[in-house]
Amino acid sequence: MSEGGLGAPVRHNIGWRDDNYYNADMLDLEMRRVFDICHGCRRCFNLCDSFPKLFDLIDESETEELDSVKSTDFKPIVDACTMCDMCFMVKCPYVPPHEFDLDFPHLMLRYRAVQLKEGKLPSMRKQITETDRNGKLGCSASKLVNWASSTTNSLTRPVMQSVMGIDKNAALPKFNSAPLSKRNDLHLINVGAPAHGRKAVIYSTCTSEYNAADIGLAAAQVLAKNGVETQFVYPGCCGMPQLEHGDIGRVANAAKKIAAEMAEWIDKGYDVVSPVASCSLMLKFEWPLIEPENENIAKLSSATFDVSEYIVDISVKEGIAPGLKPIDGGVTLHIACHARAQNMGRKGAEMLKLIPNTQVNVIERCSGHGGSWGVLKDNFETALKVGKPVARDTAKIASRYVVSECLLARDHILQGVERLNNEIPASNPEPVQHPIEIMAISYKD
Repeated sequence: MSEGGLGAPVRHNIGWRDDNYYNADMLDLEMRRVFDICHGCRRCFNLCDSFPKLFDLIDESETEELDSVKSTDFKPIVDACTMCDMCFMVKCPYVPPHEFDLDFPHLMLRYRAVQLKEGKLPSMRKQITETDRNGKLGCSASKLVNWASSTTNSLTRPVMQSVMGIDKNAALPKFNSAPLSKRNDLHLINVGAPAHGRKAVIYSTCTSEYNAADIGLAAAQVLAKNGVETQFVYPGCCGMPQLEHGDIGRVANAAKKIAAEMAEWIDKGYDVVSPVASCSLMLKFEWPLIEPENENIAKLSSATFDVSEYIVDISVKEGIAPGLKPIDGGVTLHIACHARAQNMGRKGAEMLKLIPNTQVNVIERCSGHGGSWGVLKDNFETALKVGKPVARDTAKIASRYVVSECLLARDHILQGVERLNNEIPASNPEPVQHPIEIMAISYKD
């Protein structure tokens, strides 16, 4: 197998049920094998902070080789990995089917799974990622919780930082006044649209369900305009936050439960549309690697579309419904890492370019956020550093709208822009977060 081949990367099933997966000695051997390859290559030096930490660790060791590095010093390298998958998807020449068989993000996952099994994951870190429980509580008292979580709240945010480890300056998602799936907003289906007859369930995702209902509502509006019958369905969180901490068994249980419910809709002729890139990635790619024998998960994987992908699919196969109007002031679109990891192309950009006479500026680089990773006190400043090139480009373009397929990334980018006020004049984009919302605005009468 030659390096730099044009073949798509291939991922192996995750062997989390094998006892050897949790064997600390075998894990250490694999870590050293992979780190030695990375040390000799260094192509990923400018991605996340994991690789600079690894290379500095080796360069500052006694022999300047991996043999003089202690295994106990590996943890900061693992902790710095956001599991964005960009090293695997776009940088590493040694991913399968290359004989070196290198999958850095899934090796970091294995390390975290071992740490979790050994009881080394801080309890508070687990609580932060209880998205369904936290979401229900947050929606039930949204005004109070949104007040308490604001970065301008000098009373509560220092307490959150001290108790929960969440940086007091990190922007946190706001909560809906009610879960999205509890709403009964009706959208008139355009029977004259070329795609009329399609049916889709919108998998709300914990993000739309609890934090950003406007995204799910915009998706329903745009699909209805294009003749698609839709239903909001939310059986539970996809488990991405738990996957980031190595709780693979819990992810597997969630995957089987959700896939069983979604399979009933698929059997009735519905496609599955996810408005959040991280969740699309889980349903399409991660779940089948965790539960490769589950028929419902395989069925769901093949029936799932990212929302931008789905709109582009309609435009290609049937044609987009007429009525899109130009967007004044332009749009800056950040292509999220978990959208790129789906290997589907820049569907968010393709979708927005369906809007006539509209300037669409595309930024395809990591925002630095990394999900719950980027809001932690130990990581927030590093996350801003990694995302500074994106923030700088965003500030220079100064579009009326700044959107991303990852809402956390979008908020993080704008925080980075705020930090650049001394370098670049401040701009105040409209409070629109996702590209599907831009489509909904364009369709408005």
